[in-house]
Amino acid sequence: MAPAPILDFVAVFFAGLLAGALLVIDYGVRLSLAALEDQVQIQTRQALILRLRIVVPSIFVPTVLLGGAITLLDGGAPGSGFRWAGLLIVLTSFLLTLLGTAPINKAIGGWQPGAPPGNWRALVNRWERLDQARTWAAIIAFALFLTAIALQLAAQ
Repeated sequence: MAPAPILDFVAVFFAGLLAGALLVIDYGVRLSLAALEDQVQIQTRQALILRLRIVVPSIFVPTVLLGGAITLLDGGAPGSGFRWAGLLIVLTSFLLTLLGTAPINKAIGGWQPGAPPGNWRALVNRWERLDQARTWAAIIAFALFLTAIALQLAAQ
């Protein structure tokens, strides 16, 4: 088997993991946190941030790198427009994380759960909006990468 199909499979695998992980964080964990009392909510957010700051990048970075590699390697293949669009959208999701949610996560890590800053709810709301945007970007990128593979297979 040629390296490109294997690389394509691994890239799409990571894109699917990313979309699924962010979907669970956004529509499972985030909505559950809102039901908790303020202090418990902040403590839980802090605990999640400690764990997810390892897990999410370990999925995000390979998605971006592998997506970029396969897009460059198979740049002119059938479906390449979908692959390029998927790469741009996954990069957008990555930037939303680096410039949006990650700085808020860092701030949350320093909060005192019993005495959070006065604007803590506004920061959490901003994080949630950014998280929804990056989640849907990751889902759309996954769908675009899958479409590229389907078009490539249909052309064979």
